[in-house]
Amino acid sequence: MFKYLQEDIKSVFHRDPAARTTLEVLTNYPGLHAIWVHRISHRLWHWGLKWLARSLSTVARFLTGIEIHPGAKLGRRVFIDHGMGVVIGETAIIGNDVTLYHGVTLGGTSWKAGKRHPTLDDGVVVGAGAKVLGPITMGKGAKVGSNSVVVKDVPENATVVGIPGRIILSTAESLDTQNGKRAKIAKKYGFDAYAVAVDNPDPVANAMGMLLEHVHLMDNKIQEMCNVIQSMGGDVCTDSLPKMDMEEFAATGLDPQKNVSSDDDDSSN
Repeated sequence: MFKYLQEDIKSVFHRDPAARTTLEVLTNYPGLHAIWVHRISHRLWHWGLKWLARSLSTVARFLTGIEIHPGAKLGRRVFIDHGMGVVIGETAIIGNDVTLYHGVTLGGTSWKAGKRHPTLDDGVVVGAGAKVLGPITMGKGAKVGSNSVVVKDVPENATVVGIPGRIILSTAESLDTQNGKRAKIAKKYGFDAYAVAVDNPDPVANAMGMLLEHVHLMDNKIQEMCNVIQSMGGDVCTDSLPKMDMEEFAATGLDPQKNVSSDDDDSSN
């Protein structure tokens, strides 16, 4: 038990830069207090002392604002940050190194007995206010954006946002492949629409990326046609296409140096 306590405290320092001292973590992190009380109530639940287990969890909810049913299974180094309003249902299963932020609900969608709450594999991160509902499974390393509602299984290393939750990032392997492909295209044209963090995708940049891929495909098709015509004796496509450059976007009002539009500058005068 003492080993688990040490792991829990270390996990706070690893995942919360606001943590300064061990004393501060021990006395001012209700997420830890709720998990520690849950470990006791969980044992009582399996010993058949269900009323006592529920009563203990109710006391923990009153003191911490976090409701964890004694029947829920929590792995090691689970971190509940801030914690207020977190609800974890009876049949929920949480793996190791999972992070939950305030307002998260791991709830059910049915009144039928049996498995009705989600399973979170190792390393899952659920953002503030998100709801993960039903007997679904979130794969290892998956992430849920704030205020999202997830009702379907989520594969490993995927990111889910929105209501209902939709996957905006595929697995790490396919993501690396996609980014590598797009990086090569961006290098060819001299314009990079992908300078955004993969964990925080920009929908405008993604749209530009799709357009750039489309232009790249069209260029390849045209080049193939030119090669065929030239092989038949035609005199076409003798000039190479000009290289795209950020300066060509000056007419849009975008300042490549300041990354602000001229309209914004006019409105400030």
